[in-house]
Amino acid sequence: MKLCRALQNLIKFRSAFDFGEREVAHWFPGHMAKGLKQMRANLRNVDCIIEIHDARIPFSGRNPQFQESLDVRPHLLVLNKVDLADIAHKQSILKRLERDGVKNVIFANCLRQRDDNIKKIVPQVLELIENSPRFHRSEDRGYCLMVIGVPNVGKSSFINALRRTNLKKGKASRVGAEPGITKAVLTKIQVCERPVMHLLDTPGVLSPRIESVETGMKLALCGTILDHLVGEDVIADYLLFTLNRLDRFSYVEKYGLQEPSDSIEQVLKHIAIKMGKTQRVKAITGVGNITIKVPNYTAAAYDFIRAFRRGELGKVMLD
Repeated sequence: MKLCRALQNLIKFRSAFDFGEREVAHWFPGHMAKGLKQMRANLRNVDCIIEIHDARIPFSGRNPQFQESLDVRPHLLVLNKVDLADIAHKQSILKRLERDGVKNVIFANCLRQRDDNIKKIVPQVLELIENSPRFHRSEDRGYCLMVIGVPNVGKSSFINALRRTNLKKGKASRVGAEPGITKAVLTKIQVCERPVMHLLDTPGVLSPRIESVETGMKLALCGTILDHLVGEDVIADYLLFTLNRLDRFSYVEKYGLQEPSDSIEQVLKHIAIKMGKTQRVKAITGVGNITIKVPNYTAAAYDFIRAFRRGELGKVMLD
């Protein structure tokens, strides 16, 4: 990696990503619209809102339509997947969130079997509820929380982690690596016995309109938007641009490149050949049709993106 850092001084990387004439991918299927409507309708039964978001994008992509909900109930923001995020500037992140009105923040890794920060959730939620009026729910000894967030940030993993920590029980929510796994609206799940505490699980809901193409690209890179809506090749190119910009060159060693590269075509071709990701195509020649093997760039792009999402290319902060 020392060689990579030396070579970066000789290689001219792009200073900006060319988004061209691309538009933000709009993905707001029916279950999202239904979920948002029912979430608002059920706020009167909720004591606290827990918002889950990806720690790699603590500012980008949080649905502004949730703000209405957050203003009327105690709110806790859980920045999940902290094991994949570079939080060297954690205090700066917390200060900026506080300026934006978010004062209660916990960083967590919900897939970890024992995460100390998950143990802090119930006590902090109780403190928030006790310091806020419960209105018509004051006589109810049980507590009801609502989990919200954009797709694929780990809401189901969070619920399972709470159950594992407080009830010593297994999974209650299906977990997947693709956005849109949870489509049922307001499924009620118990996560604590003392005190009795239930969560309303909700589908991931994106904003009907994402603020910018770059924000949309960050969401896509983190798996919040379905890959094919943006294009695996485009996401892979933005990933390469981002890794080079952040001086994260572990992809060179992982895929056996000789040096860092700013060419996504070159990188994907190398990955395809190294990983055996090729496809047969017919070529027309002067002596007839022949079948040749060519690199499968889409499969290589998917492998590159998946390596990033698994943390195999190092910890990053996209915001």
